[in-house]
Amino acid sequence: MYVKVRTVDGKTNVTVTISKITSVREFKDVVEQKFGIKREKQRLFYRGKQLEDEYKMFDYDIKLNDVIQVMVKPDPETLSLPSATTAETAGLMTADKSSGGGVPESKEKLSCSSKYYKVGDLVDVRKISSGAWFEGKIVGIVKRDECGSETVKWPTLPGRACSGNLEAVNADGKIPDSEVIKNTDNRNMIENTEDGGILYQVVFEENEGDPAVEVNFEHVRPRARHKYNFCDLKINDVVMANYNFDNPQGRGYWYDVRITAINKRRRDNEIIGCLYAGRDAVLLENCKIIFCDDILKIEKPISIADRSSEYDKLMQMETPLRQIALNCPGCHDNPHIRCRECSCYVCGGKDDPALQILCDECNTAYHIRCLDPPLEDIPDSDEWYCPDCKNDENEIVKAGEKLKESKKKAKLQSKNAKCTRDWGKGMACVGRTKECTLVQRNHYGPVPGVEVGTSWLYRVQVSESGVHRPHVAGIHGRESDGAYSIVLSGGYEDDVDNGDEFLYTGSGGRDLSGNKRTADQSSNQTLTRLNKALALNCNAKLNSKGAKAKNWKDGKPVRVVRNYKLKKYSKYAPDVGNRYDGIYKVVEYYPERGKSGFIVWRYRLRRDDDSPAPWTAEGKRFIKLHGLDKTEVPDGYLEAKEEKLEPEEQESKEQKTKPKKRLHEALKQPSSPVKRPKIVEFKLDRSLKKLIEQDVNTKLWDSCSQYLKDGKQTYIAKVAETFMCICCQELVHKPVTTICKHNFCKNCLQRSFAASVYTCPCCRCDLGRKCNMAVNESLSAILHQLFPGYEDGRQ
Repeated sequence: MYVKVRTVDGKTNVTVTISKITSVREFKDVVEQKFGIKREKQRLFYRGKQLEDEYKMFDYDIKLNDVIQVMVKPDPETLSLPSATTAETAGLMTADKSSGGGVPESKEKLSCSSKYYKVGDLVDVRKISSGAWFEGKIVGIVKRDECGSETVKWPTLPGRACSGNLEAVNADGKIPDSEVIKNTDNRNMIENTEDGGILYQVVFEENEGDPAVEVNFEHVRPRARHKYNFCDLKINDVVMANYNFDNPQGRGYWYDVRITAINKRRRDNEIIGCLYAGRDAVLLENCKIIFCDDILKIEKPISIADRSSEYDKLMQMETPLRQIALNCPGCHDNPHIRCRECSCYVCGGKDDPALQILCDECNTAYHIRCLDPPLEDIPDSDEWYCPDCKNDENEIVKAGEKLKESKKKAKLQSKNAKCTRDWGKGMACVGRTKECTLVQRNHYGPVPGVEVGTSWLYRVQVSESGVHRPHVAGIHGRESDGAYSIVLSGGYEDDVDNGDEFLYTGSGGRDLSGNKRTADQSSNQTLTRLNKALALNCNAKLNSKGAKAKNWKDGKPVRVVRNYKLKKYSKYAPDVGNRYDGIYKVVEYYPERGKSGFIVWRYRLRRDDDSPAPWTAEGKRFIKLHGLDKTEVPDGYLEAKEEKLEPEEQESKEQKTKPKKRLHEALKQPSSPVKRPKIVEFKLDRSLKKLIEQDVNTKLWDSCSQYLKDGKQTYIAKVAETFMCICCQELVHKPVTTICKHNFCKNCLQRSFAASVYTCPCCRCDLGRKCNMAVNESLSAILHQLFPGYEDGRQ
């Protein structure tokens, strides 16, 4: 097999032929020859794992055409910088810090006084992250640093402040009219009372234990204490109201709202307005305010010189906290209720918040004393994970550590120290790189998209196409069901091939111990397992002495593949690789003493396919017209062959008239250009065209129709790619076409809705909870015609 070796930067890419049991040490020698990198300086990576010298390629599950990355270890001298360079770097870092580029040293800020506020005043503070106002208390007033961050400007709402009758919130009743501040335009209020160069250190009353935050004058104002009567509100008034943009029917946070409409109703009044919310100050329009009894007045700051003694007391008078959205719906923010959602996940207690630690993965809180084992102090590390989220370090294989061998691999014969047998560098031991999901494993009949006459170079490709899934076995079937496909490869001397009809020998009767692939006949075959499976395809009752079909065409179909090894026994075998020859039916089966002297089971199969046989003149013309005369090779195969041949060897090989192997001759490109026949265009029948015209996926079918000129195989592949479900990555089954013109399996869409995801999995278009998941019957009928049998086994 062959793999690709690529440098980390992706600039150099080389294909290398290796064996499955090539050691990493040997592979590094090959890399040294190809790249010129010494073995001790190489670091090889595959799927995030570093390849170690003591292991083999098989231990890392390296497959055909996989990519292995190579990285060059740096020299130790380049890792340590000279003293001069270190000094220069240190100087640059110092300069960066002094200029504000690095982490600034903490400086004690100078206290000062404000023209409008005192320490201890109760105010409303706007959080820049949400744009909402919260109750706070001024605990300090300092000067802003000259090199500090720029002031965050917040957009203002155009409008006027309401001047209607007010109701005081505090317990002392109404404030005298002389103390009621008439509000003005919000923009003018900021401009006329500017107190620049000062920062206010404020603590939020809802979280008194949190450190103080510094805000400028624009984001602080006197505590809102007065409620408006609903009848006094007018359009264009700017007020303070409660709104929740995540759940408009529930309690939220307090924002400045400009009233755009007032709806007076018999039961519940309603206010509609616009507000700014979020860190980016997004303007939200047509917001419905449902808590019309909690509309507060926006207070205007008064200079300290103009304050009265009553107003000074008012500014420092406690008020009940306003209702806001619940932080925890489980306990409704009740401090006396134990809750595992917002507090310690183990005990549910809300005490000692300073001794609680949060998991950086699930964001769950734990008391350090409740952990098992308990912690004495809060860890100093930047990241901490709870026992449920933390990965077991013993399960992680780090670079340079040994692999964890599975029990399955430990029992393999290749793991035996006495076994020195090489598996070879061929394709017999490679695994599948892809699997056919278009039809089920127990699918009878043709595989959609695979035409009669299609050829593959290796058996593993036949397995990937779904025509014959086993890599080695000649019969694919189940003892309780039947046989789905067989391969004629000349492995049994009793086989007789006459093209449209042949005698096939059953399996078994050979000693394959010691991991052998084939051996001479050493015992009688029995009508069990795969032999029984092939007998079940015959249109007759199962008989231990053999049976003949009453009507052989009514039997179960069997896909037949002929291998090039059959060429020395039959003229109907292909010259290269493996060729799909169509559908055959079992006519009869019976036991007979074979050439080896042991009893073998023989099966007579007869061709029953509408497509012409590949060995006939009509079949050869069909193969050329559909572009099937070129043998399919694995990805990267030709590049691997070119890399394997040295320039001198390649030149001498081109001079030879007769190559050693027929396989290489067939793959060799002709020296003179040969005009290839034009591929016949795939024509849709009338019923299929009518269904496509009825389907709503017009644009998708128009894009697929451009591939009709490239033949049936190309068109079928394009349709399968276009109508693949993005959820299950398979052809849509019971397709549902959404309003955004995307197609999904009905079951996949139902599972998405069951997970409370009501948007399109492809474009996130809102489908609504009551989305009509009607099956697109036109699309379903089209896919059934193009891919017959693909829905078998799918629910």
